[in-house]
Amino acid sequence: MTLRHSISLVGKNRSGIARFQATTLGRPQGFRSNAALESLTKAREERTQNLVLYNYPSFSGAFSALFAHLLHRHLNIPCLILPFSSVEPFRVEDLCIDGVEKYYFLDFLGPKGFAAELSRRTSCQVIGFDHRKSTLSDIHLYEDHNSNLTYHVNLEKSSSSAVYDYFCAKLSETRSNNGHTANLLNSEDQERVEMVLKYIEDGDLRRWSLPDIKEFNIGLSIWRSKLNCITNPHMFEQLMKINVMNLVAHGSATIADQESLSSKFLEKVFKVRLGRGLYGECLGVRIDGNPNLSDEIGKKLSIKSEAAGLSLGLLEQLFTCKGKILKCVCEVKIAPLIHL
Repeated sequence: MTLRHSISLVGKNRSGIARFQATTLGRPQGFRSNAALESLTKAREERTQNLVLYNYPSFSGAFSALFAHLLHRHLNIPCLILPFSSVEPFRVEDLCIDGVEKYYFLDFLGPKGFAAELSRRTSCQVIGFDHRKSTLSDIHLYEDHNSNLTYHVNLEKSSSSAVYDYFCAKLSETRSNNGHTANLLNSEDQERVEMVLKYIEDGDLRRWSLPDIKEFNIGLSIWRSKLNCITNPHMFEQLMKINVMNLVAHGSATIADQESLSSKFLEKVFKVRLGRGLYGECLGVRIDGNPNLSDEIGKKLSIKSEAAGLSLGLLEQLFTCKGKILKCVCEVKIAPLIHL
């Protein structure tokens, strides 16, 4: 199902410049931090034309931001690109900046009513991209005839792919009007990046149909901590270099290492008497310091428990929190397999 929701209206009011409070001093570098707010101040001073917000820490959001970066670089149009996180989100007043002509929301539409409020408080166009079913239920919240708002919600295409196609078309349209031709990506990068987009889309849309998609996602996960362009100024260059084959190879190696290590833990399986034997017995294993192995070990423990005629297994893990040693025990049932 594809929904393209577009409303074109003019806002009545334009807010003043956002006032940045002294209370923001000492904020960490990221999201609504000193660095982010200073970037917005600079954008106001330089009358930056476009402001791009991307969903963090989403790979679709990060790649969408990459394509926005490439488009504006090709056209030599000033723009500011910032990550938007629900952990410490921007406020509408932060973004109401004189000089901005267009706002992009990439791979999200913001908190409920956020984009609509921004469009009402400025005379600027607000364009959003998303692919999630949950977004459809909120579309009615934005059917406001006092806004200048356009949403591209496509359930059959991930946001990164939709944004890529959108900016490719924008560049082609602009350059053709000037009698020139240009591609968003050069021929050397295009095939590699488009293949990465196909794999990201396969996961975003929960299809899981492409070869080695599990290995790809495991390999891709190591990049998640690098998706903040404020704390990682080299993010766009790094995204351009991502290669499906390399990620699959890394994911395969990680899976092999996890299987080997989980097998070693399962060599130390022991029986546990529940309620001093009153409630029967089960198999248990300690996985201290290896929480990433809980799923793999849980599956193998369930098989061992079933073979032993037992109904469940226990995963026990010791970990520290604020200097205290805590214990976490997970129950693993045979059918269906459940982590409680």
